[in-house]
Amino acid sequence: MTDTAIEFTGVEKHYGETRAVAGVDFAIARGELVTFLGPSGCGKTTTLRLIAGLELPTAGTILIGGRDVSREPASSRNVGMVFQSYALFPHMSVLDNVAYAPVIRGGDRREAQARAREILAMLGLDGLGARLPSELSGGQQQRVAVARAIVQQPDVLLFDEPLSNVDAKLRRRVRAEIRDLQQRFGLTAVYVTHDQEEALAVSDRIVVMDHGRIAQIGTPHDLYDRPNSRFVADFIGDANLIEGEVAGGTFHAADLALPVSGPDGPALVSVRPERIALKAPDAAPLGTVASASYLGSRMEYVVTTGFGDLLVSAPITAQALTPGAKVGLRLDGAVRTARDGGMTA
Repeated sequence: MTDTAIEFTGVEKHYGETRAVAGVDFAIARGELVTFLGPSGCGKTTTLRLIAGLELPTAGTILIGGRDVSREPASSRNVGMVFQSYALFPHMSVLDNVAYAPVIRGGDRREAQARAREILAMLGLDGLGARLPSELSGGQQQRVAVARAIVQQPDVLLFDEPLSNVDAKLRRRVRAEIRDLQQRFGLTAVYVTHDQEEALAVSDRIVVMDHGRIAQIGTPHDLYDRPNSRFVADFIGDANLIEGEVAGGTFHAADLALPVSGPDGPALVSVRPERIALKAPDAAPLGTVASASYLGSRMEYVVTTGFGDLLVSAPITAQALTPGAKVGLRLDGAVRTARDGGMTA
């Protein structure tokens, strides 16, 4: 048995003249949770549908568990899917919703319901089996959808924007539950979201997509700290992108000087807001606070400098800075990017 759960080789999906997925290659290991992340229209949901068999590729090969399923429909693939809309049967009880797939495939009804009760209890839904979906909260309905997918013991579990209908406070808990279940059952999972924080929180690896192509694949840490392009640096979290010149291993922009690697010439540097420290105004480079926002757990400042405006995330202090205040800056963790969008660490 192969250790690779899913493999795409040269996969394309065309809709007329539109290439929704353009020559995509990747492999996902068994037991891994990989998130596809990107802006609307980037191809992430189409890629998920190609794995599920809800779409067939225009070109290329799709393997699941080492078996070529490129031309096979969804019914021939042992894939579970948690839809954005939950897709629960409104006239069926929670228990019958979860037990539906094993029963419809010819399994024993009592065994299927026993397994369904077990999964519901694991998800904190014990005692709710007799209710209709409409009698549950949005978060509970989400967990029923996850339970219905898990009970099938799928080779791959797919999540299509699973938290888009969950309120912000509940989102943290539900995403942690999804990650815990995925690890506890050793499931191979593919997760689609446009929420960067969500992707960073749940993933073993993230595939960032742009215009149907893969911009970068890496761990959350890799993508945040070592983005390979301007697009990835700007899309994953907040980034301050500073244009300047490199000479002798030092990046220069106005009164800013930073050590970087790579050849001399025009360059772009990315610095995360939390890696900028505000100092006394006698330190260089110098900036002026343009705005200050209190966000509860931190302060967020926009600081005007000779090389552009910087977004700065700073800890709460007894005396918050006010607009017009002069500050020195220390920039740590800078990543250099070339003009053409390719990055050098």
